Amino acid sequence: MANRVIPAAQRLLKTLRPLNSASSTTISGVSPITFPEKAQPEAEEELLLPPLDGHHPKAAEALFNLDDENNRLFASVPTLKLLRAAANLHMVAMEPMVDVGMWMMRSRLMTTPGVKDVILGFIRSTFYEHFCAGEDTVATGESVRALNEAGLRGMLVYALEYASDNESCDRNLQGFLDTIESTKSLPRSSVSFIILKITAICPMKLLQRVSDLLRWQQKDPSFNLPWKHETLPIFSESSPLYHTMEKPEPLTPEEERDLELVHQRLQRLSEKCVEANVPLSVDAEYTSIQPSIDYLTYASAIKHNKGDNPIVYGTIQAYLKDAKERLLLASKAADKMGIPMGFKVVRGAYMSSESKIASALGYDSPIHNSIEETHACYNECASYMLERIGNGSGAVVLATHNVESGKLAVKKAHEIGISKVHQKLEFAQLYGMAEALSFGLKDAGFQVSKYMPFGPIELVMPYLLRRAEENRGLLSASTLDRNLTREELKRRLKAAIF
Repeated sequence: MANRVIPAAQRLLKTLRPLNSASSTTISGVSPITFPEKAQPEAEEELLLPPLDGHHPKAAEALFNLDDENNRLFASVPTLKLLRAAANLHMVAMEPMVDVGMWMMRSRLMTTPGVKDVILGFIRSTFYEHFCAGEDTVATGESVRALNEAGLRGMLVYALEYASDNESCDRNLQGFLDTIESTKSLPRSSVSFIILKITAICPMKLLQRVSDLLRWQQKDPSFNLPWKHETLPIFSESSPLYHTMEKPEPLTPEEERDLELVHQRLQRLSEKCVEANVPLSVDAEYTSIQPSIDYLTYASAIKHNKGDNPIVYGTIQAYLKDAKERLLLASKAADKMGIPMGFKVVRGAYMSSESKIASALGYDSPIHNSIEETHACYNECASYMLERIGNGSGAVVLATHNVESGKLAVKKAHEIGISKVHQKLEFAQLYGMAEALSFGLKDAGFQVSKYMPFGPIELVMPYLLRRAEENRGLLSASTLDRNLTREELKRRLKAAIF
């Protein structure tokens, strides 16, 4: 690809504040991505974007451009959609809106005929249409096609979690299987991942029981777990074990049967993803149940990740103090077993609840002590995974709304040689958010996906409100998108008048 001249790419990037609020040591042998110590000069200069298959000396200074005036990031977005986006982003930036939404969805108003319809009608035409892909696979398919035409891909999130019994788990499983089947009718490669929360196919109580037993085995390696499948390392030496204070009782025969059913559900999903050639990414959740989630994910990856392309991906939450160590242990173990392992790297979404639980039990929070430590951890994990990919091992999804992390990962990719990482690196942002970052990364030649929740509005809204409650800082920090959307609307208005 020919070099493109990008004037003043630093002008906006220099002034951006991080978009992702969440919450360090350095992984041995890895060159971490680091934030620049000094601000770049404000003077405009002509900067070159390196070609996809090579290096360029200017790569460290400017790799993708978020200057809307020069790059027209929103050129493919219709004006009506921009207007709606501007209104919605301004509303969700006000934190009281989240509180009002949570109260409303839990109140008696939702059981009052007529009032419920009015509330859902307002939500459908505002927040739902902005942050959700559709109410069923047909509508979601249209949203995916629209993204595909704009050069982006979709990560399909059937908004289900917290199953209570085997019946609801099986019902949810069928919904995920139908979602995977629907990708066969969509443009090739327009869907990058199917997203799964294990809590949708395994009752929470069983996840807690399995996690307790795994933690106890970490404390006492002689503790026998006869039901345990082959897996990758789940804990590091610094992983918190305070959730399990007493030796747990073994699984009952019924619990063992239920756990085997979970393995079978995950196997069916993995096999369906192999058939459709769409990877399955398993989301991380609370640390109280994360050991069982990692156990199930890695056990499935060992069975289904073959050849060069991972099918089952795990998730690393960089706001956790043990994140880098666990990533290193799991990836190296996968290498020894000849398993191509993919990871999605996120900052994390359960900061408030995690800290409260740890404090109540008299322990330090498992989350980094500062946002700067979390940023450093995220960037080091990204650097480590990119170097692995450059050496021909694994794959990574860098899920971030943080402009600095995006910029530094792009720099790292060019240092390694983007042709080596291009097919194994995916950037990701939430549907309806961080559009400037998504389009900027896409325009720089990278694969970019949007995390697309879908499903009936009554099913999806509680799911979205829980995500909103967990990501308050993320919603209120969407300043860049609000500003660029407003500027693009002004530009179009001027163009229409003059």
